Amino acid sequence: MITWMQRHRKYLVITIWISTIAFIGAGFMGWGQYNYGDKAGAVAKVGDVSITAGELQEAYGSLFQQYNQLFQGKFDEKQAKEFGLQRQALRQLVNQSLILNLAESYGLIVSDDELLHTISSQPMFAKDGAFDKAVYEKLLSDNHMSKKQYEESLRRELLIQKTLSLLASGSRPLEMKTVASALGVADKISYKLLTPDMVSLSADEAGMKNYWEKHKKEFKTEPSYTVSIAYQPPVTFTPSEKEISDYYASNRHLLKSPEGKLLELNDARPSIITALKDAATAKEALHLYIDFKKDALKPGTRVAKQTFAVSASPFTPDVTKEVTALTPEKPFLKPRKEGNEYVVVKFDSLNPSAVKTYEEAKQEVSTMYLAEAKKAKLQELAQNSYKTFQGSVSDFITRTQGSKLAGLSAQEGSEFLTKLFTSKQKQGFITLESGNVIMYNVLEQKLLQDATVADETTVAKLKGGLLDGGLIKALESKYPVEIYVEGI
Repeated sequence: MITWMQRHRKYLVITIWISTIAFIGAGFMGWGQYNYGDKAGAVAKVGDVSITAGELQEAYGSLFQQYNQLFQGKFDEKQAKEFGLQRQALRQLVNQSLILNLAESYGLIVSDDELLHTISSQPMFAKDGAFDKAVYEKLLSDNHMSKKQYEESLRRELLIQKTLSLLASGSRPLEMKTVASALGVADKISYKLLTPDMVSLSADEAGMKNYWEKHKKEFKTEPSYTVSIAYQPPVTFTPSEKEISDYYASNRHLLKSPEGKLLELNDARPSIITALKDAATAKEALHLYIDFKKDALKPGTRVAKQTFAVSASPFTPDVTKEVTALTPEKPFLKPRKEGNEYVVVKFDSLNPSAVKTYEEAKQEVSTMYLAEAKKAKLQELAQNSYKTFQGSVSDFITRTQGSKLAGLSAQEGSEFLTKLFTSKQKQGFITLESGNVIMYNVLEQKLLQDATVADETTVAKLKGGLLDGGLIKALESKYPVEIYVEGI
């Protein structure tokens, strides 16, 4: 397929850029709600490549961080749900897997030398301007990632880049001119923003029950874990003067005042005693761990069985992550400090998610039912008003000047103009991803003469997007995509 595209590139480019005038922009495919299953199982399979729940979680986390930076630390899970972050993450992984299947069919690989060169050239692993193995290993350890995990992930990324580079090419004058014409159109518009808050509705029981019946597979309990916890309380003992002085001699450089000054023995004594008691408790906790594994706990040992979901875990986030990674084959977690005591955790069972009853889901149903009902009313309001509304009037703006639309956020403005400049309607309304609706009327239109409106970078990005989109569609017809998700 790549060979065909390269051989017919001349005609392919012309076809792509004629289409560009009529269509500039991109959309998201709709994906269903994640269906919790076996934590070690796949959430999707693309050709011969499986996508695991762990990979989906990592991709979601990466997207969440990107959006959080964009929103200056104010992005939350509610917004993530509104933006469909989970389906975006899954879409990314599916696209990557399609490319990996293609790479496999062409026998493409990333050699160990290529991988080593990439790792050694990354600034984050450098010390004094050169790659440092200790820095590399510590940074991965701090992020709870093994070298094998990181290098496999990086190898996949490099293989995808190598595969896509086969289609790389520069920009031609015809392409520059075509994109300049497409992007150089400026519109003067009248517009008005409609939000769900403008619609007043109250939930009715019959409507909510009907909504739940249609969507009940989306209302599931969170998977929970049943564990047995053995507790090691703080050991009561009085350290000897020799133990205190020996500890001080070995750790003096770590015993500092809040101002950073080294402490004398008498000043450091309380901290030393606390550290020695903690070390003694940790030692006893290790004995507890061995006894627990042998099913030989001493009489009087406090053991509690507890069932919890991740969102309501009794442990710290780090310990929760370790507990949820336990399996029937490796059910014991070594002693971990929780509060002022140590715990040894034994995995008993994973309780899968289940569909909630109407009563259990009622609060969530009410929220989602009202949101859907308001969106429908908003569409009705826009349909009845877009021909006669009175709104704000803009200056002449291009598709990249969303920030110039008063009353809209930069993101809303960008999304609105991207969709507006692909529409053939002079008047109408556009529904945003957030559910808000913008009515518009194009008052005037003109073609800009600014030659810088489409530089080579703009052309390359647009061309790459269109080419990748066509490639993905072709690959989807060649490699079956199986999504183990509800509501597809």
